[in-house]
Amino acid sequence: MTPSDTPTFSVTELSNALKRVVEGTFSRVRVRGEISGFKRATSGHLYFSIKDSESVLDGVCWRGQAYGLQVQPEDGLEVICTGKLTTYGGRSKYQMIVDHMEIAGQGALLALLEDRKKKLAAEGLFSLDRKKKLPLLPTCVGVVTSETGAVIKDILHRLSDRFPMHVILWPVLVQGPEAAQQIAKAITGFNEGLVTPIPDVLIVARGGGSVEDLWAFNEEIVVRAAANSRIPLISAVGHETDTTLIDYAADRRAPTPTAAAEMVVPVRLELLAGTEDLAMRLHYALTRLLDRHRQHLNRLFQALPNPKHYVMELVQRLDDRGERLDQAMRSLLERLKARLELMASRIPHPKETLLKAEEDLRLRFRALCTHMRITHERLSERLIALSNLLESYSFMRTLERGFTLIRNVKGQPITSIKDISSGEEVALTFKDGECDAIIK
Repeated sequence: MTPSDTPTFSVTELSNALKRVVEGTFSRVRVRGEISGFKRATSGHLYFSIKDSESVLDGVCWRGQAYGLQVQPEDGLEVICTGKLTTYGGRSKYQMIVDHMEIAGQGALLALLEDRKKKLAAEGLFSLDRKKKLPLLPTCVGVVTSETGAVIKDILHRLSDRFPMHVILWPVLVQGPEAAQQIAKAITGFNEGLVTPIPDVLIVARGGGSVEDLWAFNEEIVVRAAANSRIPLISAVGHETDTTLIDYAADRRAPTPTAAAEMVVPVRLELLAGTEDLAMRLHYALTRLLDRHRQHLNRLFQALPNPKHYVMELVQRLDDRGERLDQAMRSLLERLKARLELMASRIPHPKETLLKAEEDLRLRFRALCTHMRITHERLSERLIALSNLLESYSFMRTLERGFTLIRNVKGQPITSIKDISSGEEVALTFKDGECDAIIK
């Protein structure tokens, strides 16, 4: 057959033909492999690869099916995917559209559980420092569990028997793909006050089951909600031998839902009996204490002296102190008077002080007058000498010797031939007068 005899297809025609063949041949398949390259697009679609030791298959799960997956994809998780094969002509690839996903065997599920436990423990979500104490006697209990089944009935029955109180049920699915979201939302809702009154303690409960049945309580979203709960939380998931990751994040773990109810409240009758016993013991202790204090007070009263004698002794002491104070005051006044007389004898008479000051002032005035006269004569002589010197430097003396002063129209002296020009008007100053002239 020559090349011209071979049918010619467009790229789209060939791509569509391949798509029909692949989808027709593999309309429903189950593939086992390890998840890698997982990412969740903003559209809600899930994209990932399914690989084994030799090959890789692209996988996609549309948003509508993603919410219903029993297992949420994670890198490194070995799963069995169910769906159909198709092609993606935009990249010349074939891929699997997944609508169901399950863990490939219980061993892989337990391995995933162990890895997740280590990861969350490394973040400190299981730390003992985060654990909160349960209230001694709560007034309201919040329960997160299914509204049907024996769990909620057992809890309510046990609370009613021990100590009846207000219980708020937040009904959730405890199994299936939507269970984890509902459980986490319930825990967060209680903490955010979406229901009133806000419970003093929370119980998250479920009956027993297989690892797969209890898997919702191993999801990170549930574990983180329990760890971040500000309200003390008790985990009561499964039977006593069952362990889920919420048990490590909770403040207390109960082996059964019934045991959780017993942890929450004491037995009311036992509490009343204990209270009455404490009241009796307190009454007896107070009676004995009052008796001891009464006896001690009597002994103290007997040991006290006669008040009258005590008061008379104080009066006598007061009289003695008053007499000593009077003597001390007279002695102090006499000492001060003698000291004042001594100081007065040392002070000169004011008249003598004034006469002495007057004589001193008279002497200082005479000295001042003499000094002023001498200073005036000296300054007068210096002024005359400076006046004569100034007169000798006067330009009028120069004019008297036959010189003439020439000024321009601005009145400024002309000292150089360069400063005048022909036809310029000037003023001439002589010793006996002034006149104007024009330069030729």
